[in-house]
Amino acid sequence: MSKLFSPYELKGKTIKNRLVMAPMCMYSAENGLANDWHLTHYLTRAVGGVGTIVVEATGVLPEGRITEQDLGLWDDSQIAPLKRIVEEVRKYDCLIGIQLNHAGRKSQTNGTIFAPSPLAFETMQLPAELTKADIRRVVESFRQAAIRADCAGFDFIQIHGAHGYLINQFLSPLANKRTDEYGGCLPNRTRFLHEIIEAIGSVWPKEKILSLRVSAEEYHPEGNHVDDLCEIINSVKDSGIDWVDVSSGGVVNAKINAYPGYQLPFAQTIKEKTNLPVTGGGLICTVGFAEKALNDLNLDFIYMGRELLRNPYIVLNQANELGFDPEWPFQYKRAKNTP
Repeated sequence: MSKLFSPYELKGKTIKNRLVMAPMCMYSAENGLANDWHLTHYLTRAVGGVGTIVVEATGVLPEGRITEQDLGLWDDSQIAPLKRIVEEVRKYDCLIGIQLNHAGRKSQTNGTIFAPSPLAFETMQLPAELTKADIRRVVESFRQAAIRADCAGFDFIQIHGAHGYLINQFLSPLANKRTDEYGGCLPNRTRFLHEIIEAIGSVWPKEKILSLRVSAEEYHPEGNHVDDLCEIINSVKDSGIDWVDVSSGGVVNAKINAYPGYQLPFAQTIKEKTNLPVTGGGLICTVGFAEKALNDLNLDFIYMGRELLRNPYIVLNQANELGFDPEWPFQYKRAKNTP
């Protein structure tokens, strides 16, 4: 039996298969509001048969967006458009979560941007250093966004701790030069993430899933590496982390040898050393490759990003290669491929 197309039980939910749509910014929102583009985009992949969808990076504050065109969840007006997406996606037996983010020094929004330390990313705007009051405000914004995510009906939240955004900036010695309790040693650099997890956990229903996305390698000798991330995850997992999504890079501009599956060894290590459900990925383009990765590395899920932009119906088109016969929408059955 195909592992990729077998169900997975997590916190009382049955996820129909192990293929996850990775969060990918659409740069199509206005004032943080989801619109018909977002509905069509996510609904198409649900129709196409993926088991889980992670809605793109969603700013917990206006300046927490990566760009002015990103989704937001800092205001109650942003709940209803997301709820519409959730309700439509759910009709296709698809788990759906939202990635909550603060971009920190990588924000390209108008106005002042913030970071753990006043260090610019490459040639981007110089950020202001977060005061302790600012930190409390950001942590509270994650808590409030979690309340709104629950109101919108999401099955899970994914905390974005990767790709050089604010949480990752705190975690990394390359971006965090603070000398207070939020900087220096690894436990101090993890404090901000821990406070966010606890704040979300105080309002997020216990029966719902809480996920964390990490950059397992920073591709710099003085940055974090996979063993550091294992230590970080193990230090916070008892606060409520149920699922880890493993990516890499983004804190500094580094040359990365990216090839199909290049991040999978990091996911394997994190799986082995944290004993949590893990999603791995990185330029994976076929269900055959995904199946082999799951089996060879003992992973739980595989995410696809760009391939799902090219081929939103990859499950319908390729599942029979693994001996699985997915249920097609009745509207499309006349086009069904037969083995």
